[in-house]
Amino acid sequence: MDSFDGVVEFVAVAESQGFSAAAKHLGCSTSHVSRQVSRLEERLGSALLARTTRLVSLTQAGTVYYQRCKELVVGLQQANEQVSLQQYELSGTLRVSCAGIFAEQYVAPALMAFGLEHPDLRIDMDFNSRMVNFVEDGIDFAIRYGRLEDSGLVARKLADRQMMAVASPDYLKQFGRPAGPGQLKSHSCIVANNESWVFDINGAEESIRVDGRWRSNNAHAVVEACEKGLGIAYMPKSSFSRSIEMHLLEPILESFWGRGASSWIVYQNRRFLPIRVRMAIDYLVDYFSDWEE
Repeated sequence: MDSFDGVVEFVAVAESQGFSAAAKHLGCSTSHVSRQVSRLEERLGSALLARTTRLVSLTQAGTVYYQRCKELVVGLQQANEQVSLQQYELSGTLRVSCAGIFAEQYVAPALMAFGLEHPDLRIDMDFNSRMVNFVEDGIDFAIRYGRLEDSGLVARKLADRQMMAVASPDYLKQFGRPAGPGQLKSHSCIVANNESWVFDINGAEESIRVDGRWRSNNAHAVVEACEKGLGIAYMPKSSFSRSIEMHLLEPILESFWGRGASSWIVYQNRRFLPIRVRMAIDYLVDYFSDWEE
């Protein structure tokens, strides 16, 4: 059985192309991974990895060995996870990357409810809008909004997000209420991630280019600036629910609101996902199946 020592570590290094990333993925030290792989190479009498100061790549022998071993490792992981699934006792750490008001007000509470069902599971939510490296950052899945770039990642739709245009009562009293999207060019608009706003005009999508004296890629900052009367904002409806309820903002241009984009669960395209990740993703998809903006 000693011949299996180091195989899991070797497969992790081969897939993440680095010892540090493999160690983070496995939850152990880099020195442990390096030591296990070196011992494996000694037993086999062959170099599996070509190491440089900046890159780790497979040798010819390593490529052949990896093709054989990866199926064994996946099979072992699936067998282990199947036992855990039968017991429904999730453990370990679920790491989620997300950003925005939707994630804060809706996704976080959903994951809290999921965590309460699995008391041995740790949940780590990283609120950051940057693009993540799922392997190096140890992220299980991310919550993202809008059009997704073509990539090797898997995306599952979480919710459709209808748009809403709003302004503060003070702003509307001072500058008037626009009668149509075309009049936004003469108004101060608060720009978030896009200065071209898409509206539904006579059943067709039409893009209106806007400008203003305040812009931010943070939804909270956009809402607060709008509440203070700095201009008109246009984001998904849920971004403004609290402000509408408190009468700090008023909906405008209701008949022209666009369909908006969608929020997605995005994760690495791999055959094997830990059970805690699969169950969390399925839970969120089911949780938001009847959700309306």
